[in-house]
Amino acid sequence: MFKFLFPAAVAVSVMASPNDAFATEWDVSLWGERRAFTEHVEKLAELVADKTNGEFTLNLSYGGLSDSRENLDGLSKGAFEMAQFCAGYHPQKNPTITVLELPFLGVSSLEQEIALSLAVYRSPITEIDMLRWNATLLMPSPLPQYNIMGTGNPPTSLDDFKGLTVRATGGVGNAVAALGADLVSIPAPQVQDALASGDVRAVSFAPHAHMAFGTVEKGTWWTSNLNPGTVNCPVAVNTRALNDLSDDHRDALMSSIDEALDHYVATYNGKTMDAWGPALADKGIAVLTFNEEILDGIKDAVAKPAAEAWIADHAGRGLPAQELYDMVTDMIESQQ
Repeated sequence: MFKFLFPAAVAVSVMASPNDAFATEWDVSLWGERRAFTEHVEKLAELVADKTNGEFTLNLSYGGLSDSRENLDGLSKGAFEMAQFCAGYHPQKNPTITVLELPFLGVSSLEQEIALSLAVYRSPITEIDMLRWNATLLMPSPLPQYNIMGTGNPPTSLDDFKGLTVRATGGVGNAVAALGADLVSIPAPQVQDALASGDVRAVSFAPHAHMAFGTVEKGTWWTSNLNPGTVNCPVAVNTRALNDLSDDHRDALMSSIDEALDHYVATYNGKTMDAWGPALADKGIAVLTFNEEILDGIKDAVAKPAAEAWIADHAGRGLPAQELYDMVTDMIESQQ
């Protein structure tokens, strides 16, 4: 049995769940606007309402309940019952999930990202970690590998990344920083203005976010295959609220997760990626494709040292880091 050395966040109180059906409304804290990144939550709300004949409803709020970086805190306090957040926004608060943000893991599809995420979420190690926040991880928001949209002279060698100001978070940010770039931390809704003003020269996002947050309107180049990693953004619920649901309402929620994720993947692989290539061509954005020599050099310089540092840092704070890392990498290797 292991013991976390992290400070407790909240006192968790669990009540017996009632069995009688009753009208239930949950507030859900999201941010930005409806987009590919939130389609599974939209679908989940639809399915839950249908299955319960409108007796259980999810009220989705895009920025009206909390700042995106405060969603985990609000969830722990019961300010709302469900929220989406990204591990890289506050890695010290959710260290177990950050294993999924390590650079150059070699994840090749949204389906693989879902399988890895659910395995980590359902690990007793992660469940204990999230108990500190009175939170239960419901489902991931699987994203493809991030790449960089920028302005000015594009990087065509490893040296060109040195001093490049890049908006990036989490493991992707660590990977970009390891290449010599200067990281800038700003909320996603502000990146278009920051790119236009020159406060940053480049932004690291998945394709849907480059379109949703307007970087595609300002960028002049795009890295097609840098693939430094991705962010992991769970949809979580307040554990007490989940336990307080009637059996019927809880079943309606939990039985809808797979269908919501299937809808998400179909939407992302369809509408989003079908629009991405034409968007780049329409805006005249140059597509950079790095050769294998450069990519191998990047991986040697970044991937192994990053994993070793992550394991050493978190093991020193009481987390079974090697066990989590081995679980993730073993799953990836078994699927190749």
